[in-house]
Amino acid sequence: METKEKFLSFNLGVKDTAVISLQHIIEVLQVSLPEICGVPQMSSSILGIYNWRGEMLWLVDLEAMLGYPPISQGANLISIMMAIVLENNGKYLGLLVKQLIDIEWLDIQQMKPPSPELFYPKILPFLQGYFINDSENMIFNLDAIAIIQSPIWKIHN
Repeated sequence: METKEKFLSFNLGVKDTAVISLQHIIEVLQVSLPEICGVPQMSSSILGIYNWRGEMLWLVDLEAMLGYPPISQGANLISIMMAIVLENNGKYLGLLVKQLIDIEWLDIQQMKPPSPELFYPKILPFLQGYFINDSENMIFNLDAIAIIQSPIWKIHN
């Protein structure tokens, strides 16, 4: 039985790598900060709204949401970011990341369960597990559905 799935890999923080299964990714696009319409009174990880194919797409700073320093601040300020557009049951959400790495085939049978000792408390609810790659580094497997269904969206979606 084929247990390999396609994942999109990208950087998190300074040295971490994460993946999201391609089955929930609709599109990847470049977004520049001035195109994002900020919304007051929002959680700090929500950067605002972006006009995507004539729809309002909420954009979230994935690093801030997962407990890393926000990508949208200070010395980290990058004017062009990549947005990974997720979809689940007709709900869309854009995750802003600094840079994409690649499309990878990973064997889901080799995924290890996330343990609280290894991860920040903030990232645990959004983690399906992790892989260890050839160079012995951990690759976080993020749960697209858990991210879309996160309580921070309940107010807006």
